[in-house]
Amino acid sequence: MQGFVQGMNPRRALLQQLAALSLSTGLAGTGALLLARPAFALERRPLSFPRDHGAHPESGLEWWYLTGLLAEQDWGAPRWGFQLTFFRVRHGDAAVQQHPSRLAPRQLLLAHVALTDLTRGQLQHDQRVARLGLGHARYAEAETDLRLQDWWLRREPAASAEAGGSRYRAAFGGQRFALQLDLSTALPPLLQGEAGWSRKGPEPQHASQYYSQTQLQGQVLLRDQEGKTRPYHARAWLDHEWSDALLAPEAQGWDWMGLNLQDGRALTAFRLRRADGSELWSGGSLREASGASRSFAPGELRLKPLREWRSPASGARYPLAWALDGPGLGSGGGWRLEALADAQEVDARASSGVLYWEGAALLRNAQGQAIGRGYLELTGYAQRMRVG
Repeated sequence: MQGFVQGMNPRRALLQQLAALSLSTGLAGTGALLLARPAFALERRPLSFPRDHGAHPESGLEWWYLTGLLAEQDWGAPRWGFQLTFFRVRHGDAAVQQHPSRLAPRQLLLAHVALTDLTRGQLQHDQRVARLGLGHARYAEAETDLRLQDWWLRREPAASAEAGGSRYRAAFGGQRFALQLDLSTALPPLLQGEAGWSRKGPEPQHASQYYSQTQLQGQVLLRDQEGKTRPYHARAWLDHEWSDALLAPEAQGWDWMGLNLQDGRALTAFRLRRADGSELWSGGSLREASGASRSFAPGELRLKPLREWRSPASGARYPLAWALDGPGLGSGGGWRLEALADAQEVDARASSGVLYWEGAALLRNAQGQAIGRGYLELTGYAQRMRVG
């Protein structure tokens, strides 16, 4: 980079230099924040806890994704659904990483939050983004400890720490809602894929380190849009994933579901799609109540869309009902997943540049009985996903 322009205010010149660096790598507008490409490959290694609960700033993209449903009592009729997601993004340009200014956007922290009123079928959401180093955002590397202004998420060992259990506490909200969470699980992390190495395409470099915390449960205080604060019981799910090259070039987007079952099991299922809707890659896992689990090889778990909903805001058509079939999913035609509310599209273009559907869903067996609940995520329907 050239030196400051003679006679220009030094702070203004510095900001212009940083803006030029951002423009050179597609990061000038917040709608392109997920385009950072690091100049190194993700290292495949065994996961180690508690260290891997923390951040991995050497990787290009990382997220902690917490979702759940709120009811008056455990497994009662779901009243609300919530989402809290923190993204950490490493700027992929070496000039930015080496820039001496504390204003250089070496690491960015983004967050999406959402609350769905399942009685009214209404979604509220909010989003934030900040660079690290200015006091507005932080993460820890030794443990899950994230903060973006007054939104935060922290983990600590649960009372059952000898079994690998975790306790998560969080606080976040939007203009008309606020939540405080205290959730625990007695189970150790579920290592997705091959011992935490999760392939996302035919080429081996398209992969992530990935684990889940299933069957989280506990108490949540919710202040709703009417200003009333009430306690609810939550069943929740947390994913932690980091990668340098998540998607193959031909991938349009993905369909993902994380579901807690009433009998203590947990199902993860995902597929990557091409632009024509055909399946590029698939995977997932089925965990027993004991903690034992099996992973699904590509094509072993079959996901078939059954019903579409057209967003009046974006015009995108999202598949909100699914037939699921595969090993361990019962007999007589497998299971069916159905969104609990249609209008759960999240417009996060002001932070991550992404428009997607993320919402609460109910799982039924072949006989139509409700057997579980969780969250469904659908990306690449309004626009092609471009991450990593």
